[in-house]
Amino acid sequence: MIRARSISFVAIAFCLVASAALLCGSPQAQASDYADCKDHPLFTRMQNMRIATCKTSDFDRFVFKNGKATEAVEGKRFEIRYQIDGTGPAPSPLAIIRNHQQAVARIGGSTTFEDNRYTVLKVSKNGKEVWAQVDTAWGRGYLLTIVEKQAMAQEVVSSVELFETGMKANGHVEVPGIYFETGKSILKPESKAAVADVAKLLQGDPSLKVYVVGHTDNVASLDLNMRLSQARAEAVVQALVAQHGIAANRLIARGAGPLAPVTINDTEEGRAKNRRVELVKQ
Repeated sequence: MIRARSISFVAIAFCLVASAALLCGSPQAQASDYADCKDHPLFTRMQNMRIATCKTSDFDRFVFKNGKATEAVEGKRFEIRYQIDGTGPAPSPLAIIRNHQQAVARIGGSTTFEDNRYTVLKVSKNGKEVWAQVDTAWGRGYLLTIVEKQAMAQEVVSSVELFETGMKANGHVEVPGIYFETGKSILKPESKAAVADVAKLLQGDPSLKVYVVGHTDNVASLDLNMRLSQARAEAVVQALVAQHGIAANRLIARGAGPLAPVTINDTEEGRAKNRRVELVKQ
């Protein structure tokens, strides 16, 4: 059998590094490898192989075969395609499969699936998991797919969470996404989602009472803007009561007009920022 070089970290056991590669080692790169590609720390490559292509995704999903079932694994995903470097003899699919199986077995891993084309391997240590699929149907080479299992780092939070955080930290929060007809207090249809988020905030904390405060830019007179901001605040209160069943005694509408701008009104961008609705804890 053609022998693979030993698994990267056999000599140093199972090295765990937080949020980095789970398995540590010193894989060898080849001068003929595709640009910016390298071996995954879990495996070194079969002899006389070069990396033809590679791809890394910080968070992705891959469905591995797991016995007679399948396992959808999410985490950091690596794809590395190897091919024979030169015109020498290529290892057989069985040789590729057995080498990877034996390498994983030496560090306590297991084989979860095997057929004539694929093998699926799993390594678990200290609560960390690494899954690997070896696909040998690539002519004079093979494709290695590895997923370091992990939860996604949450980057996007809901508006409701932002509202809760703002209310707790500052006692008030702006509600983005509420729009009115120009110069009027009629809510535009695209405001429905933002109003619904305010309702969810109030439904999640039945003891919370708020002022719904309307703000305008400084275009037109002060009196007109004060009346307009009051009417707009009342329109939001009506939507919360009529469309979402929020008790009216939890809401008080107030209009601040142009008296509390968040930026200057000298540009359209600034005026747009000043036209807003805020929630203020009572």
